[in-house]
Amino acid sequence: MKRTATRGAIAAIALSLSAFAASAQDNPECIAPANPGGGWDFTCRQVGKSLQDLGLIDQTMQVVNLAGGGGGVAFAEVVNKRNDDDSLIVAASSATATRLAQGAYPGNTMEQVRWLASVGADYGVIAVAKDSDIETLPQLLDRIKSDPGAVSIAGGSAVGGWDHLKVLIAASAYGIEDVRKVKYIAFDGGGEAVTQLLAGSVQGFTGDISEAKGFVDSGDIRVIAVLAPERLGGEFADFPTAREQGVDAIGANWRGFYAPGGMSDEAYNAWVSKIGELYASDEWKAVMDANGMAPLDLQGDAFQSFVHDSVAQIQAISKEIGIIK
Repeated sequence: MKRTATRGAIAAIALSLSAFAASAQDNPECIAPANPGGGWDFTCRQVGKSLQDLGLIDQTMQVVNLAGGGGGVAFAEVVNKRNDDDSLIVAASSATATRLAQGAYPGNTMEQVRWLASVGADYGVIAVAKDSDIETLPQLLDRIKSDPGAVSIAGGSAVGGWDHLKVLIAASAYGIEDVRKVKYIAFDGGGEAVTQLLAGSVQGFTGDISEAKGFVDSGDIRVIAVLAPERLGGEFADFPTAREQGVDAIGANWRGFYAPGGMSDEAYNAWVSKIGELYASDEWKAVMDANGMAPLDLQGDAFQSFVHDSVAQIQAISKEIGIIK
């Protein structure tokens, strides 16, 4: 009798999880906290497509671009209006951790949402337009050093955000003493930043390799430095690292997702499981290889701890270079 009851309880739990899996897939949605074409947009769209291809969700993932405040508009929307939405996930990255570390989402903290999982990491790049006369990273940094006001660098994160920090890290490594003089212009996503680069409004672009790849493939931009310890493989092997040019700057941008803070445990565990299965698949390995992404396999509590540590580290860097006090 007792064994029958236990089996019944297990069956009920399994049925409950199955019911959640079905309901959460009714209208799966991913918020990309920037305009189309940037890294967050890439994360939502590529993960959504792969989840459906693998049969992990039954319907097409709806991608909503909600730009503003370096991700702050989306964060506030989730916290204030969609706190208990079990079908919603939000693209996040080192840029998200940076803004949280610097207190740039007014009244919001990382503890207000639930961190789901990572799907890899992107190394940072610094690029110029295809017709630019700047050929190397030292050439760009020399121009900044001699006349900071004459060189503008565009990125898809807010001032003080991760794209901004990457170029400051490179400038500091090159010996530019007051990195606050580096002229950085923020746009809502890497796609918009590249558009301004191609229009001639700015002289350089700082972003991640996945969001730059399409523009490299089209021949619109040239990558003059990858912020990786050594050259990447495959089709990215031709891109020089900053380090080999004498600039000891490394910047890796993790990519992953958070969920509303009030998401049910059943929904949270199901999303963690789905993203974990996605990451382990051959299809996702091919996506990572094609987009120059580095491995970063973290789910659930491990990812939560990782983000916590990232926020603490970025706070320390931001204080060191004068972004925050």
